Amino acid sequence: MVVVILIAVLSLDSYLTPKLSDKLKTTVLKASGGLYKVNFRKAELHVLRGNAILYDATLVPDTAVYHLMERRGIAPAEVYELRVKKLIITNAHPFKLYFHKQLDIGLIALDDPELLVSKYEKGQPDTIKKADSTLYQKLSKSLRMIHVGGIKLNGIHLTYTDRTGPKPQILVLKEMNLQAMELLIDSATQLDKSRSLFCKDIVTDLHHFKWETADGLYTFKVRSIRFSAQYSRLTISGAEMTPVGATTFFAHNPHKWDRYTARMEEMVMNNFDFQAFRKKQELNIGRLEFKKGLFEVYSNPAGVPKKTDRIVTYPNWVLRNLSASLNIDTLYVKHIDVIYRAFHKQSNAVGSIVFANTTGRFFNITNSQSIIKEHNKSSAVLTTYVMGKAKLNLACNFNLSDNYNFNYSGHLGPVNLQAGNAAVMPLGLIKFKSGEARSLDFDIHATKKLFTGKVTFLYNNLKVALLNHNQATGYTEQPLKTLLANLVVVKDNNPDKPGEVPRSANITYIRPMQVAFFGSMWQALLSGIKPCVGLGKTPQQTSNTPPTKKELRVQARALKKAAKKAKKEEKQLNKKREEAEKKN
Repeated sequence: MVVVILIAVLSLDSYLTPKLSDKLKTTVLKASGGLYKVNFRKAELHVLRGNAILYDATLVPDTAVYHLMERRGIAPAEVYELRVKKLIITNAHPFKLYFHKQLDIGLIALDDPELLVSKYEKGQPDTIKKADSTLYQKLSKSLRMIHVGGIKLNGIHLTYTDRTGPKPQILVLKEMNLQAMELLIDSATQLDKSRSLFCKDIVTDLHHFKWETADGLYTFKVRSIRFSAQYSRLTISGAEMTPVGATTFFAHNPHKWDRYTARMEEMVMNNFDFQAFRKKQELNIGRLEFKKGLFEVYSNPAGVPKKTDRIVTYPNWVLRNLSASLNIDTLYVKHIDVIYRAFHKQSNAVGSIVFANTTGRFFNITNSQSIIKEHNKSSAVLTTYVMGKAKLNLACNFNLSDNYNFNYSGHLGPVNLQAGNAAVMPLGLIKFKSGEARSLDFDIHATKKLFTGKVTFLYNNLKVALLNHNQATGYTEQPLKTLLANLVVVKDNNPDKPGEVPRSANITYIRPMQVAFFGSMWQALLSGIKPCVGLGKTPQQTSNTPPTKKELRVQARALKKAAKKAKKEEKQLNKKREEAEKKN
């Protein structure tokens, strides 16, 4: 009796294995419209345990079918190919599949699969497209339901090839895991938008990603990337962009690039629309967070000044001219250090300006015209510590729909001016011997060419030294120039005496077209600081006194001069563009 039962079970396994194998191949072929075929060298089915093993399984696209779909305009943007040595299925119910057309599986596990993804541009249709049908409608004749409790792919080797450009771009990823939970395809879930690819959740992990640029100057590293479809959250941990040493870097780029370094402990994208990014390369994020990081710029010491208009460095210009669609509702930065380093040829030394522990928010970062029509302002509110000492509150507003207008205002708190010597000594050959800054307040409005506004700098006991520097002796003071500066030029205090109205400056700064965004912001601010300490010719006024007729005439002449200069520069730029077009 036992022998008869064993023979019946073994016979059942042998009988059902080819039947179910054919069923699987037919289902995949129909569901994909003939695009994909499933093959495997061997299949083992254990009916009583509900387990099955497929050996040397492959999912292969049919290129002839794809080209036909391409001509009809219904080809998918991405094509997949999967190879796996062993695919394990557990807790399956083969009788449901065979008798009731229900594919019900507990777990599908693939170890060390090789996945190839190719991205193509869609072809042009040569026939009228029929109304799209859902995946369930395509499967319903063969299957009434598909349910998989879990899908696990561990140790994925992914090769992603972007074939949309003139040359294929290849990205290879290793140490990647994917887990999908509760896949369900039936009449109820065919239009369920709360699911991602019919799954309740899909979680992807990528570990120890590393990539180098073709020229070998930069290395990118990521400790881990995790994406959850259910929560629409992408988390990137331990991201780094590291350049080679400064000497090697600038030897390869004597006249072009600055050197950048970036580190971020964590980047979190909440409400991240993965499908829009995958299909259309649109970046839609509800809330983006940067936590604990560093961003450093090392200015090229041999850099040649740009001759083209540096309006291209304005944030609103960059947003407007991005090829990809971008929409970030809110960007939070938390505890980020920003460092600017530059080599000064006269001092033959490197100086650093540090904005430590920067924290704040950016709002409405977008180039979507539909959003800009309703809300055309992008703004930022930041708090940082200049040289790690002086607290600076900064607010910026950018107009996304006009000719690159923006404004910035801020307040710098009390600080000992000697804290800035690490920057001003190598970069300006000036040393603060003493001085206490009580506050720096500014409110500046800017256009493409003109910066106007007001600056007030309050301080006490300011004494400076003018320096020389060489490698042998280091910094040495210039006694005569220092004496003249402190006695004749620099004013010790602002206000001069307690109770007096302090000096402030109404600024009018005309941006030369080769000066970039941050440089023009600093130059405009500096043009207001100088009159407050007794330098420069910027029109000045007290905080309680309106501009005089003479000051208004000076400002009017400056505006007229700025407009004339802008027109001349624009004419020169157009001429260069015409010459370049003729050469091409």
